[in-house]
Amino acid sequence: MKNIFKITLVVLTTLLLANCNRNSDNKSSLTGLAFNDPNNGNFIKGKYDASQKPPPGMVAIEGGSYTMGQVQDDVMFDWNTTPRKMHVRSFFMDEAEVTNSEYFLYVQYMKNVFNPAEEKYRHIYNSTLPDTLVWRKSLGNTDILSENYFRHPAYGDYPVVGVSWIQANEYCKWRTNAVNLKTLIDKGHIKNIFEMDTVSNFFDTDVFLVDDSKLFDGDTTIYKRGVGRTMRKRGEPRPPKDAFQGRKITKADGILTQRFRLPTESEWEFAAKANIENREYNNIRGRKKYAWNSKYTRSKNKRTRGDQLANFKQGKGEYSGLSGWSSDGADIPNKIKSYPPNGFGLYDMSGNVAEWVADVYRPIIDNEANDFNYFRGNLFTKKLIDSEGNVVFAENSANANVDYDTLPNGKIVPKQLPGTIVYVPITKKDVTLRRNFAKSDNANIGDGDLLSSRFYEDDEESFKSRPSMYNSPRKPTRVLDSVTGREILVNDAKKRTTLISDKTRVYKGGAWSDREYWLDPAQRRYLPEYMATNYIGFRCVSDKVGPMSTGKRRARNPSR
Repeated sequence: MKNIFKITLVVLTTLLLANCNRNSDNKSSLTGLAFNDPNNGNFIKGKYDASQKPPPGMVAIEGGSYTMGQVQDDVMFDWNTTPRKMHVRSFFMDEAEVTNSEYFLYVQYMKNVFNPAEEKYRHIYNSTLPDTLVWRKSLGNTDILSENYFRHPAYGDYPVVGVSWIQANEYCKWRTNAVNLKTLIDKGHIKNIFEMDTVSNFFDTDVFLVDDSKLFDGDTTIYKRGVGRTMRKRGEPRPPKDAFQGRKITKADGILTQRFRLPTESEWEFAAKANIENREYNNIRGRKKYAWNSKYTRSKNKRTRGDQLANFKQGKGEYSGLSGWSSDGADIPNKIKSYPPNGFGLYDMSGNVAEWVADVYRPIIDNEANDFNYFRGNLFTKKLIDSEGNVVFAENSANANVDYDTLPNGKIVPKQLPGTIVYVPITKKDVTLRRNFAKSDNANIGDGDLLSSRFYEDDEESFKSRPSMYNSPRKPTRVLDSVTGREILVNDAKKRTTLISDKTRVYKGGAWSDREYWLDPAQRRYLPEYMATNYIGFRCVSDKVGPMSTGKRRARNPSR
């Protein structure tokens, strides 16, 4: 009898506390106004999921402080990996590189939305395709890889290569939209458009939040319900069953996922080093040369002793080992998750393929300017607003032309996907009296801009005619061919001394074709953002919102 009384008391107390929490969540504690109540202004207060599960295919990376840069001898004397103390915020990261099958899904999706049979869309589809000719060699028999590596199912779970930084960045944007579209369908907010042949599959998260009537060919019946309920006024007829219910979804509701993007260089290196493996209390013991906690590349495990822990080139002509005794299991990029993960649960952070990161390359990491979530390459923009105060969208009508750009290597890419919001750089007016940033394009700030040059006393216009700090090739110019009368591209013919520019991006991690030296997560290399190779792939990250960590402090890493 006493037990029944105790159980009843506990249940009643729990219900009372839950009811109190519900009442406090639904009412402002400072004004008394109600939240999410159609009868009282319908002021929005979204629900926050404290657990915040990682997006599909990702793992949580708890942020913190670490030493960014090389902790071993700089045998190459590049002097571009000087150790710097940095702090990184918590985020989510793909547990492995984006594979051929995942990237092929993106290619197929874009083909369905922007049919290349239509002349105006032809270059959109082509701009998504990896460069399969990166496998060709003048003195090599590798055409089998050019023909099969991307599309053959045997390589479906292998990391995609032949993708430029620009293409990887566009994939991240598409993934954001694809995940949010699937979320809205799964939660019953919109109909399953993939079952409807008459509706375009085009979806853009920003467009959805600004004006959802611009999506799905203007068919608003696609939307089933929003958030909350629609209150009927007295005397109004009952709406039909398929009528839209509630208010439209906003960012404040917390339903849509954070955007996917390429990791910053600091985030990538922090995740690769995974210092939680050699942490004790608030100290780091030893130095990590690789993504795993060892100074050797071979396994110490009894069952796999002697096997390589990553896919890399071990010597001249040594890509995998002897027949019947392959020490790393591959002579080209290997299937993802073929090697043990690091302390964060990330695979192939050393070896297999190198990976694009978001940063513009400069030899020096300037932690004096910023040591919190460091990133070079910010381009601050804003939505373009017309004279009537409306957001401007890229034309998507039947007669509209798509605006394209030609890259220095001749590739043609769309400047803006049809139907998306037009963004423009911020102006001087937008930064008036701001102390935290002063211009739109920050790629060369403190390293290549006016104030960092010997011409710092010039004005902006005079500075444009001065020699650049980095003597890199200029973008090809368009001229008329005197013979054919057609417009052609002419490359920069002047003698140049470097590839470093505001369009040069960092890539990290060793690859299947690299020697052991490049397996160190601190090593950094660079390439123009429009170029692709057979050894660079990529993975995505997404920002974690709210608390940095939901876990408790531990004396040392659980694996020790």
